[in-house]
Amino acid sequence: MTTKRNQLLDNLENITDDLLADLRPLRFKTPVTHVYNPLVYARPCYRVYLQRYAAHTREIMLLGMNPGPWGMSQTGIPFGEIAAVRDWLNIQAPVGTPDRSHPKRPVTGFDCTRSEVSGRRLWGWAQKTFQTPARFFSRFFVANYCPLQFIEAGGRNRTPNQLPAGERRLLFSACDRALRRTVAQLQPHYVIGVGKFAGQRAREALDGFSGTIGSITHPSPANPRANRGWEALVEKELDDLGIRL
Repeated sequence: MTTKRNQLLDNLENITDDLLADLRPLRFKTPVTHVYNPLVYARPCYRVYLQRYAAHTREIMLLGMNPGPWGMSQTGIPFGEIAAVRDWLNIQAPVGTPDRSHPKRPVTGFDCTRSEVSGRRLWGWAQKTFQTPARFFSRFFVANYCPLQFIEAGGRNRTPNQLPAGERRLLFSACDRALRRTVAQLQPHYVIGVGKFAGQRAREALDGFSGTIGSITHPSPANPRANRGWEALVEKELDDLGIRL
């Protein structure tokens, strides 16, 4: 069992390394001026996340889009709101800084005083529903499709679907490949996009997948539906997909 566990973790680390190598030569033009990759400067946190919560195959993968400025960009953990990562997931490891930092989007790691609503909602729901990380991760794993945060000159986020077609093609090719390999390792029965974008990318990347691919409402406060009882809404959406909590 230990050998099998170690092999799975090694394979997931290799997938991350290969994804970083694929992304390294990519360049993004104006209006993007800064690109953060927390899998580089916050890799120690992400490594602990894998070691603690990705040691065996999973029934359900929840797939986010890309890092938010006060979540994964600070902690390296998908939807990684500071308090949730530190106090519920019990992860706190060194976090560096991007090669080029935007003054309006500083990376201060666990010293960050901002709270990312999307992460607070998602991990808060997981804690309320499952009480302990062990119970949640016995069925679920949370990943992000793209590890890059894109920032415009004024500090505004630019999401992957807003990039020019040529940039999207190269980016999506690398991220699709990593997603397929991750799914092959974790062998989920369900791949559920958190938001429409992630669900669509999963459908395109995982053509021929024998399980169920779907999506749930994104918990972002920019999404009006998420501000009217997100927990009850996603539990119904999961139930409609055949996932009994």
